Amino acid sequence: MHGILGSPAARLSEEERKAAFARAKKAEVVERQKLPVRYHVEDFETADRPRRFLEAFAAILKHTSYRLALDHYVRVTARCARCAVACPIYETTGDPRDIPCRRSELLLSIYRRHFTLSGILRARLLGDPGLTDERIQEIADSYYDCTACRRCHFECPMGIDHGLITHLGRYTLSEIGIAPRALVVSTREQLTGRTANTSAIPLPALLDTLEFLAEDIKEEKGIAVQFPVDQEGAEYLFLPAVSDYIMEAETLKGIAAVFKATGDTWTIGSRYFDAINYGLFYSDQVLEHALRKIKEEAERLKVKKILIGECGHASRSAKYFYPAFCGGPNALPAVSILEYTHQALKEGRIRLDPKVVKEAVTYHDPCNFARPGWIVNQPRETLKAFCSGYVEMTPSGRENLCCGGGGGTVSIDEIRPYRTRVSGKIKAEQIRSTGAQYCVAPCANCKKQLRELMEDQHVDCEILGLHDLIYKAIILPPDRGSASGADDAAEGSGLNRAVTAD
Repeated sequence: MHGILGSPAARLSEEERKAAFARAKKAEVVERQKLPVRYHVEDFETADRPRRFLEAFAAILKHTSYRLALDHYVRVTARCARCAVACPIYETTGDPRDIPCRRSELLLSIYRRHFTLSGILRARLLGDPGLTDERIQEIADSYYDCTACRRCHFECPMGIDHGLITHLGRYTLSEIGIAPRALVVSTREQLTGRTANTSAIPLPALLDTLEFLAEDIKEEKGIAVQFPVDQEGAEYLFLPAVSDYIMEAETLKGIAAVFKATGDTWTIGSRYFDAINYGLFYSDQVLEHALRKIKEEAERLKVKKILIGECGHASRSAKYFYPAFCGGPNALPAVSILEYTHQALKEGRIRLDPKVVKEAVTYHDPCNFARPGWIVNQPRETLKAFCSGYVEMTPSGRENLCCGGGGGTVSIDEIRPYRTRVSGKIKAEQIRSTGAQYCVAPCANCKKQLRELMEDQHVDCEILGLHDLIYKAIILPPDRGSASGADDAAEGSGLNRAVTAD
């Protein structure tokens, strides 16, 4: 297959290499921060970085369970480089520095030298000075080249999770002030800002958007569909990637149409409505605090389940980490909208017209859904139920190729040339080879990355969400009575209502 791992088409030309690795940062900024990386970083204390890095690393090891994994990894460290054949980045650059186990060794060698007895004794015997500022700079550069897709994990004969090590390295860097400004600024607004979301969308703007979407559905389908806000006691608290409210209208309309068909109760919270969790990419503290905001909103509205929209990392954050930080076995269950819609289709509660979507359709597996084997077949079964022109990518499922913007890198606009010329290059060729007119990518991050990728790599394929196509094909039940007056339930602030079209 043209363009997959190992093919000549995967390699970079010299022109592509120069464009991909060009640095837009001013020389005076690099000098001031002593950090020659491509992504922007807020100014931070540069003095005595090795000591501060080691102190941060020690604190993380003390208060988390990462040491258990690292103790195992430094004993079984494999340097066979089998993981290289699974890495789209290495297959594109051919640079030994991009081999996953080589990247992981940057952090593992620090752990071995400074946090194991044998390493400490060996260093004293040989006069090893230990961690240097140059090594920290190398980690800061290398660990944001990786998309943390964890595809390499399948190839490691010793089971080393290189994605986990990448995350730990980023976490430690963030504790001394080294993290992409794009992630830090968005997180600050989400956790302490006035709007409490990563896109800084004010509540009145959200309500206006929901009203507009409801009017659109009424005009296009002839049926009133609600977007409930602050409905206490609903079955589901719905949280998409907040950027969907300004970028993915068709996805949201499709989700609302599904609920219209099933009749299940759901609500959007007015105090917190953002499922994005950048902590998964660079800081466990941020990860926990963002999840606790979801918990507060869920408790306020007395919902029974948390429903995450089309977003891979937001779904994984809620599915796997919400119980860890928000109640353990007593935590509310977290469900992906992909699971919900698939189950409703199996139960016959939604109907899809197989004659509407005639174009060739392919499906991209977001890594956070597919890599653990969590959501692989469900969206495919949904698509095949009404898309006669479905075509599969190869490889796919758990062995899918990352979009090239994973691990939060898609949010770092200044490295777009790298994302579309290096980390996403093979993915572009994979999509091109399907000949599909539509590529379904049910993830906010993947959609942004793949649209930029299609543009920069000149691939004629439209990127959309699963519920975009469902909205085209869904057969909605007729209204029962008039929908007018639904807004009259709003009192005072205009909340505790269902936003609908009259």
